[in-house]
Amino acid sequence: MSKGLPKMEDDYSSWYNELVKKADLAENSAVRGCMIVKPYGFSIWEKMQSAIDKMFKETGHTNAYFPLFIPKSFLSKEADHVEGFAKECAVVTHYRLKNDENGQGVVVDPEARLEEELIVRPTSETVIWSTYKNWIQSYRDLPLLINQWANVVRWEMRTRLFLRTTEFLWQEGHTAHATEQEAIEEASKMLEVYTDFAENFMAVPVIKGVKTESERFAGAVDTYCIEALMQDGKALQAGTSHFLGQNFAKAFDVKFSNKDGALDYVWGTSWGVTTRLMGALIMVHSDNNGLVLPPKLAPDQVVIVPIFKNDDQLKALSEKAGQIMEKLRDRGITVKLDDRTTHKPGWKFAEYELKGVPLRIALGPRDLENNTVELARRDTLTKEVVPMDGIDEHIQNLLEDIQNNLFEKARTYRDQHITRVETYQDFKDTLEEKGGFILAHWDGTAETEQKIKEETKATIRCIPLDGEMESGKCIISGKPSKQRVYFAKAY
Repeated sequence: MSKGLPKMEDDYSSWYNELVKKADLAENSAVRGCMIVKPYGFSIWEKMQSAIDKMFKETGHTNAYFPLFIPKSFLSKEADHVEGFAKECAVVTHYRLKNDENGQGVVVDPEARLEEELIVRPTSETVIWSTYKNWIQSYRDLPLLINQWANVVRWEMRTRLFLRTTEFLWQEGHTAHATEQEAIEEASKMLEVYTDFAENFMAVPVIKGVKTESERFAGAVDTYCIEALMQDGKALQAGTSHFLGQNFAKAFDVKFSNKDGALDYVWGTSWGVTTRLMGALIMVHSDNNGLVLPPKLAPDQVVIVPIFKNDDQLKALSEKAGQIMEKLRDRGITVKLDDRTTHKPGWKFAEYELKGVPLRIALGPRDLENNTVELARRDTLTKEVVPMDGIDEHIQNLLEDIQNNLFEKARTYRDQHITRVETYQDFKDTLEEKGGFILAHWDGTAETEQKIKEETKATIRCIPLDGEMESGKCIISGKPSKQRVYFAKAY
């Protein structure tokens, strides 16, 4: 099978776009800016969803579902929120079509205009907090820990599959608390959940931090984030958790009676990750041969390809493969036998390499004679012949090694692309020649932040949570700075 992928070092953007399509992950839809997530791509998203959802439930959260449509007046209630999302909103104005009198298909019925326009949800804070007003009366109703899996629409002009689309899938958590401290602890806890998932499931190392005021979620007091580095030296925001203070509670008059009987506004958080994580997964690990998937998120962790010349050989090989599969499944390993007679083994090898299956087993008549199998690792593209005895334990260990190897490889790349600079010229040179994260002093002003963004296209990705306090001077203004921040060009 011919992969026909551009080389990532020649044209990273084309490499990414072609890989998404050729690996059968997604394709563009008839609606501009929207995507069709194909079965293979969706099966990876389901693995992500399942793992994250389990983590949410282990931390006390439950799932619910809220409407897709939000009354326009709801968005007007929180000033920063409406300003942040106004330019991205899709608006429903009518509720009926009718046949065109000139025979030109259907047209909007002008008589069917809505009394109040509806916004197709760009995020759900407003509709959820309007609901929480009915659910919360007393401190006994708190904390309220709700998550929903949903789709959202944010009108985008420049789109790219998984990374930025007009409609995308995500989860959004929305919690209410009796105290400020509880809400801050919740926002921090969920950032740790996202970090755990990114590093231990996606094998993607991340930097935890706080967004600057200009990069903060619209309507939040603080936005915590995790930032990852792609193989082209650009950063990608991989998850955010927001401390909302009492902003939305005040906007929607959500009060509770505390233990002393006094009324107070509740404290809120919201947090989310999206199908953008699929883009991160692709760009952190994959290579010029195709997709590379960490075993924990691969739909098929192992694939067995029998090599045969006739039906009798196929039957014998399939029987042995069945025994191997049973042992692997007993260990919780997902395995597939590809016994199609319509494609040659070489074609299958290329196909599974392109689709990033972590481990491939080639099984032929000689292997039956020798009681061996050939194992091919996707991460290192290395092969080994091993005995069939104990094959299940060997494969389990190999999958763990592949998972760890992918993380270490990504972390090494990330760490080699963190550069400390002292001057603005060094900053610009590093950005141009090396890319990656740049640690530099910043004076804390929006003016300096904007100037750097306009001149270099680099943004402050985060103020690191675990960054050491270090006195210095801002690379542009020379004003005092207490801590370095992470800059990068980003998706």
